[in-house]
Amino acid sequence: MGGEWPEGWQRVKLSDAGQWLSGGTPSTANDAYWGGEIPWISAASLKDFHIGHSDRRVTPLGARNGSRLVEAGAVLFVVRGMSLKSEFRIGVSGRQVAFGQDCKAIIPAEGIDPQFLAHAIQVRTPQILAMVEETSHGTGRLDTERLQELEIGVPSEEVQRRIIAAHGVVERRIAALERVRAKLKAVEGALTVEAFGSIDSHGLKVPLESIATVTAGVTLGSEPVGEDVIELPYLRVANVLDGRIDTTNLKKVRILRSQYERYALRSGDLLLTEGGDMDKLGRGAVWDGRIEQCLHQNHVFKVRCGDEMLPDFLALYTSSKAGRAYFQSVGKQTTNLASINSTQVKSMPVPVASLAQQEKVLGPIRSVRSRIAVTDRRIAKLRIVQRGMLESLLSGNVGSTLVYA
Repeated sequence: MGGEWPEGWQRVKLSDAGQWLSGGTPSTANDAYWGGEIPWISAASLKDFHIGHSDRRVTPLGARNGSRLVEAGAVLFVVRGMSLKSEFRIGVSGRQVAFGQDCKAIIPAEGIDPQFLAHAIQVRTPQILAMVEETSHGTGRLDTERLQELEIGVPSEEVQRRIIAAHGVVERRIAALERVRAKLKAVEGALTVEAFGSIDSHGLKVPLESIATVTAGVTLGSEPVGEDVIELPYLRVANVLDGRIDTTNLKKVRILRSQYERYALRSGDLLLTEGGDMDKLGRGAVWDGRIEQCLHQNHVFKVRCGDEMLPDFLALYTSSKAGRAYFQSVGKQTTNLASINSTQVKSMPVPVASLAQQEKVLGPIRSVRSRIAVTDRRIAKLRIVQRGMLESLLSGNVGSTLVYA
């Protein structure tokens, strides 16, 4: 979108849309900087469009020494982190917050509403993600100089308010469905706790490597050439989500034909991510074989179960409270991300249960997950409608009654 806007709209480069600010991290060795009342926003905590909460908080002293303060109405977005490999996180501060070096902020110029500016940037997500580069640590990095060159159309403040209101109508419908989804997830969680509470009461656990094989995938970099080379799609961290696999944006890699069996996926393989935010370590899903020949990257572990373990049961356990707790207990935290290694995955204690017990556990949970999937599809459809509507309005389709009614 972009390029031509109606008469009366201003063409504005993002570099001129407001004051750009960089963040920072106060010294974690100084207790006087942390534990205050000011939310400290990082790539990990910037998850909602309306920004106002974070698990980590700084004091006014901490904000002045190493971080950056912004008031309500600042547009914040992630410029470095694992999340950039699959999504562009952006939002508007609803109160005074501080933010880290993995984020940038824009204080909108006079005449530009913060929510309008955030939406105008957000609808350019495909272009923005195309600018993301991968660092040596496997995280994403956004070149802000390139981002600043993007142009947006800015109408009058009245039209801006009407565009925001139109967006809000759909957002409230989505929010209602998300509340339904949250209740269903709570039911799923309760069923999982109940199921594993009964199984764990027997106290029998074995290392994962005793009932499954764990392997890493293709290391990207220097790819082979020649007659004995094949090029195939592969799953990377961005494709492996919590409970599902997203194949809408697959990349390809070349490998030697002799390496195919080593890196190939089979239906029923459990895929677990190696790194990311600490609370997302070991997230994963079972591969359904939707692509006949597909590989996995080295940052995604492939877990292939033997005859004693159902992949869905193992996936349920790795995503359970106990499974998450294990990955967080062994994960290694760095400045930008956390990670686990194959030895830790292989050593993960998993409960012993008969196949009949596993099927019994999975029955009611599959039923709830089916309802969650239906809700997810409804939310996804509304998101598509919302995005299309917003793109249309932000491109200046002034005939829309949503804007001028």
